[in-house]
Amino acid sequence: MGSWENAMNAAGINDPGLRDDYSRQLGQVTRYKREAVLAARLLLPARLVPHVIAATAYMHRTDSLLDSGPLDDRRAAYTHWEQEVADSLTTGATGNPELRPLLNTVAAHPALRGRAQEYLAGAVADLDFAGFATEADYQHYVDGYSLPAFMVVATLLGPDGDQRAYRAACRTFIDAGQRLDFVSDLAEDLADGRLTIPAQTLNRHGVTRTDLEQARDLPAVRALIADQLDQVDRTLAEGRAVVGLVPPAHRPMVRCMIGLDELTSAAARADIPALLRRSAGPPKLAALRLLGAEYLRARRVRR
Repeated sequence: MGSWENAMNAAGINDPGLRDDYSRQLGQVTRYKREAVLAARLLLPARLVPHVIAATAYMHRTDSLLDSGPLDDRRAAYTHWEQEVADSLTTGATGNPELRPLLNTVAAHPALRGRAQEYLAGAVADLDFAGFATEADYQHYVDGYSLPAFMVVATLLGPDGDQRAYRAACRTFIDAGQRLDFVSDLAEDLADGRLTIPAQTLNRHGVTRTDLEQARDLPAVRALIADQLDQVDRTLAEGRAVVGLVPPAHRPMVRCMIGLDELTSAAARADIPALLRRSAGPPKLAALRLLGAEYLRARRVRR
């Protein structure tokens, strides 16, 4: 019996149809987040893995509705999805195979119910995203969208009971992670017509949107991006406090998440002009070393 089947057994997922639903979502999530799935399966307790997959699949389904097609079509599809999720969470039943794993995971982890609803309520704002005028606008985005999205999965990794201190630490971590995503995906976002660095920040550095869109390797552009990465690194260092707030069995996964962001930031800083042409990510060999080290730590915790 494979590790995935063992994980579903450990999670108490015994119904054949429900197992098929979870397995289908495993395939979906693996196609767009292969490294994250590998990390979860290696670093987390087996009983938690299917629930993390279900929560991630729910996020991906919601995001895909926000990102795919003309705006009016996206808005209509999202409205329908929002109502379907709300009805399913209220009744505890659904005929939609995309939602059955979520409902089962909510039953096993009741705190997820509120986080799923909070994310759904805030995610609609991404439909009307038009960039940030100020740093305060960016912080509002983190509070309204990034943090609720992160907490869909992070709630499953956190402590039982009161999660207020944990949520505050997650807020610091995701502030760093969201800013890093915006910097590392700057070229891709600009190609899609999205400028994710606040206009206030551009003005302070004397950089225009055209400078970025035309990939001008100017000292001011380099200073702008370096400043954003400095903020990422400072906030990410503060966000490391989250590790001490999760159960010991979950710490290898959380450390790995933070470590991958640190590797991505270092890779972005190593070739700042390249960010104007392509996205940055963690070097594969360094990421594998990090994963291997945390896997050994995870095995020691389980003994």
